Amino acid sequence: MDIKDLNKSQLMLLAVLLSFVTSIATGITTVTLMEKAPASFTVPVNRVIKQTIENIQQVEGKTTVQTIIVKEEDLVVDAIAKNQSAVFIVTKEIQDEELKTIEVSAGRGLVISSDGTVVVDANLVPGKGVYYLKNDSGKFKSDFVLTDKSGFSFLKVGDPIDGKSVAVFAVPAFGDLSKMKIGQKILVIGATISSFLFEGSSKDMKDIKINVTKSNAGGLVLNLDGEVLGIALYNDSANFASIDVIVSALKLFLNPATTIPATPILAP
Repeated sequence: MDIKDLNKSQLMLLAVLLSFVTSIATGITTVTLMEKAPASFTVPVNRVIKQTIENIQQVEGKTTVQTIIVKEEDLVVDAIAKNQSAVFIVTKEIQDEELKTIEVSAGRGLVISSDGTVVVDANLVPGKGVYYLKNDSGKFKSDFVLTDKSGFSFLKVGDPIDGKSVAVFAVPAFGDLSKMKIGQKILVIGATISSFLFEGSSKDMKDIKINVTKSNAGGLVLNLDGEVLGIALYNDSANFASIDVIVSALKLFLNPATTIPATPILAP
């Protein structure tokens, strides 16, 4: 068959075939020549090839970018997990209409120091009484310490109800409300979990407005880093107590040897 009789497709296939045969022949010829060539020629050639490969690998290494996507829901989960052992369920004894002693909810409490001092909502813990604190490590009696005019009270973890449990808790990391920016998310962790956008605070940077139900009284107020900004208060006039005010009040009554760390510690 004359090449002039080939159509366009057949010409393209012929070109591919010739290219393939030529590349095989070139490879065989190159290998044969390299085997017969003197070392003075092959060593520099191999060195150039090796350096070229290394340079390509280095360039690729520099341009490799790993993108990590952090979802907001993951931050919320981590923030809650960081503070689980810092939270106690608070109950108290009262007398019902029949003058029988019953135990009712008194909100949540936050461990605020290494000696087991817990800050709670003064609206539900207004003064001396019979209070209990409960977390995953057990249920414990609680001693009333004081009530502060800012709307919170202090209790202290006491003896275990079963006589053998050991209170295990962690003092959480404290956040800085003054560093919060408008639009950032704030979490309220009580009997339920809620969130809202930070809209700013008062001039002294120690008060913010949040909606607090009775079941969330004493609940933690956190940023998305899991740092405690304060506690929620079930009060008509004030519904938030900042961690700065709480710590300042506590320092007036604590033993000087007791520490209030800014990072979590685990109680024995």
